[in-house]
Amino acid sequence: MTSPKLPQIIIIGRPNVGKSTLFNRLIGKKLALVDDQPGVTRDRRFGEAHLLGLDFTIVDTAGWEDQDATSLPGRMRMQTEVSLLGADLALFVIDARAGITPLDEEIGRWLHSSTVPVILVANKAEGKAGDGGLYDSFALGFGDPVGLSAEHGEGMGDLFEALLPYFEGDKDERFDDAGAEDDRDEDDPSRPLKLAIVGRPNAGKSTLINAMLGEDRLLTGPEAGITRDSIAVDWQWFDPEAGEYRAVRLIDTAGMRKKARVVEKLEKMAVADARHAVDFAEVVVLLLDATLGLEHQDLKIAAMALEEGRALIIAINKWDIAEGPSALFNGIRGALEDGLSQVKGVSVLTVSARTGKGLDQLIAAAFELRVAWSKRVSTGLLNRWFDAALSANPPPAPGGKRIKLRYITQAKTRPPGFVLFGTRLELLPESYRRYLVNGIRRELGFDAVPIRLTLRSAKNPFAKD
Repeated sequence: MTSPKLPQIIIIGRPNVGKSTLFNRLIGKKLALVDDQPGVTRDRRFGEAHLLGLDFTIVDTAGWEDQDATSLPGRMRMQTEVSLLGADLALFVIDARAGITPLDEEIGRWLHSSTVPVILVANKAEGKAGDGGLYDSFALGFGDPVGLSAEHGEGMGDLFEALLPYFEGDKDERFDDAGAEDDRDEDDPSRPLKLAIVGRPNAGKSTLINAMLGEDRLLTGPEAGITRDSIAVDWQWFDPEAGEYRAVRLIDTAGMRKKARVVEKLEKMAVADARHAVDFAEVVVLLLDATLGLEHQDLKIAAMALEEGRALIIAINKWDIAEGPSALFNGIRGALEDGLSQVKGVSVLTVSARTGKGLDQLIAAAFELRVAWSKRVSTGLLNRWFDAALSANPPPAPGGKRIKLRYITQAKTRPPGFVLFGTRLELLPESYRRYLVNGIRRELGFDAVPIRLTLRSAKNPFAKD
């Protein structure tokens, strides 16, 4: 009998996708029968799994089939449904070589209706034959799939990394003490806003957080580089418009100087820790010092946050003592438009950590930006916009070769990621790609959040090399 203290993870999927092979791989022995024909597994099977130091109870289930509940396959499906009720996590297994089937989509809809967190596993992904199914699996809405081969043991390290956040004490608790629960319900507006404050040394990051908290929670002073560790503080912000408190996790970080000036080992570690903090944030606030203006290092920090896919706000601190505020603001705004070509229209706000001015507006803007960062657009609405965009500005035909754009789909959120399907996409100019990305951002309400656009050309079996 397995220990009740171990987390229970259930393997779910349609018949013959390799669930039992994965089960055997995780428990380290061939306990479950495996065969090419579907329907070998009928009852739930429990085993004690071990993966690179993670111990858990793994549950193998019968292949999900869409048949009458009174039939044998129907009763097997009911067993799977019941087993999900006691699970802490589900591994949704698909066959990367076969691609997404209607049954996979049905299972996906059922799992979305559950509160159990789901990791999507694309099995049989060895070689290039599984690339198509691996990318198509984004459409199921479970984020990045884990590509692996249960038969050959490939990709088990990637599965370990996907499982790690769900094991208590294994995730970096400074940033996300309840990381697994937050990830389970990304659409819940009541979950804490993870807000990282970044910037050059002495911009006033710790002072700003103390002002928000209303207490001297973090050490501050005139010396640059006081903060070394990234510190997370839980806080309840009162939303004056909603008339209620909202949870915020504030992350203070070490000041980021130019690499050439970072010579001490401890400071190098602190800057690396600050970069690590950005990975855990949803919205990043780049804090500028109004007495110093915008420098090249600020643009590098902003670009780093955007490259990591975080939503970004620029906040100009010490606004109460700024000289020539109107010219300063317009100058910073113009420099940002020129220096951050990947995202236009990043919000620029003015605050004063000393007086508290502008802090409510900053937090409110961060909550609004998180909504855009987490937004998902229906395929129908997306392709209606897409058709209109193509009509208004058709893709070019470089060298007389016609580029055909077929359709577009949203593969993920947080940050928004889209996949564009067509032919000869390798010829598509970067300017046209920017045209599409800017249109998505402007017309579909994504504001100034980073957007990923991946091009995928359909392979023509009749095309000559």
